Amino acid sequence: MKNRVVILAFVLASVFGYSQQNSTLQSQDSIQQFQSQQRDGSSYLNSGQRLLSTPIDKGITLGGYGQIDYNEPDGSAPGKLDVHRLVLLFAYKFNDRVSFLTEIELEHVKEVYVEQAFVKYKVAESVNVLAGLMLVPMGIINEFHEPTTYHGVERPNVDKYIVPTTWRELGIGVSGNINSASLKYQAYIFNGFISYIDGAGVLRGSDGLRKGRQKGAESLITSANFSTKLDYYGIRGLRVGLAGYFGKTQTEDTSIEESTVGVSMIGLDARYVYKNLELRGQYIYTDLSDTDAYNMFSGKDLGSQMTGVYGEVAYNFPLKGVQQLTPFLRYEKYNTHAATAGDLVQNKAYDRDDVTFGLDYKVANGVVFKVDYQLFSNAVVDSDTNTQFNAGVGVWF
Repeated sequence: MKNRVVILAFVLASVFGYSQQNSTLQSQDSIQQFQSQQRDGSSYLNSGQRLLSTPIDKGITLGGYGQIDYNEPDGSAPGKLDVHRLVLLFAYKFNDRVSFLTEIELEHVKEVYVEQAFVKYKVAESVNVLAGLMLVPMGIINEFHEPTTYHGVERPNVDKYIVPTTWRELGIGVSGNINSASLKYQAYIFNGFISYIDGAGVLRGSDGLRKGRQKGAESLITSANFSTKLDYYGIRGLRVGLAGYFGKTQTEDTSIEESTVGVSMIGLDARYVYKNLELRGQYIYTDLSDTDAYNMFSGKDLGSQMTGVYGEVAYNFPLKGVQQLTPFLRYEKYNTHAATAGDLVQNKAYDRDDVTFGLDYKVANGVVFKVDYQLFSNAVVDSDTNTQFNAGVGVWF
């Protein structure tokens, strides 16, 4: 494994040196194309949005994305090869106002999920009504998680444990762009996380709200939750998002008051592109109320506050045609026990730090090869730093 780290560091250094000497001689087409999609902040589109914006009068459009990963922990455990996900999207436009989108995901070859399924009704130029199974707008990755849109083989762990990606629920709401103010807005009413079902508590300290995602599968709703996000794109190359989510968890037994907790989540994210440089980062803060009563009732160890932050820097080196090499570095810090209520002691193992560095090689628009190395640590005194080598390929079409 140490040899792999040396090789990866050598490749990154070689790419930087080679590209510095030759960038003025190579085509800038791929960089210009990449940047043109991001300098105008209003043009950020995920798979579903891209299909729904296809300029056709009526009919069906298809798309998809997928990734194949290799993960090798540093130690005695064997490496694993996995068709991590394969996703197919279908959009149908009934007329210039009404359309439908569905997204079907196969994970690890054996698990099938419906990730999105909603109707979009265009009321006016800047007002759309959406209803169905939709992505909750929180952070970056939850809405933009196609493997060619983020750096590294695996998605950031802040998005896995704090947001938690991929988070989708059933609901209804409005969205649109106010171009005069350089704003995109979203506001929805959703069903919430499940906290108590089949006679047992669901939420716990190690991964917070993650196991409470209902994903539209016979979802219980005992109280409505409010979700909103504003994205500002008035400065060239910059996109800044502010999101909020407020409500209560859901329970199968409304007579048990201790079976639910209150949820207040705030997210701030930013993406910036300047020439070949890419910067991105986000901060997520979650406050959970009534966790003391919930833990005593369920026997769980759910924290009362969770926080997560990461920052990432990447630089795109143009090669031949649309090809480009992108070394990157990301630092993450996330804690699902940022605070605890009652007699529950904070578990330092849940206070985690990750460092990821690697290289993405874009070979075509929509196809990327990735390799990276990760270091995982926590706040437990004298705990070991775990490491992992990853490689993979991602596609988006």
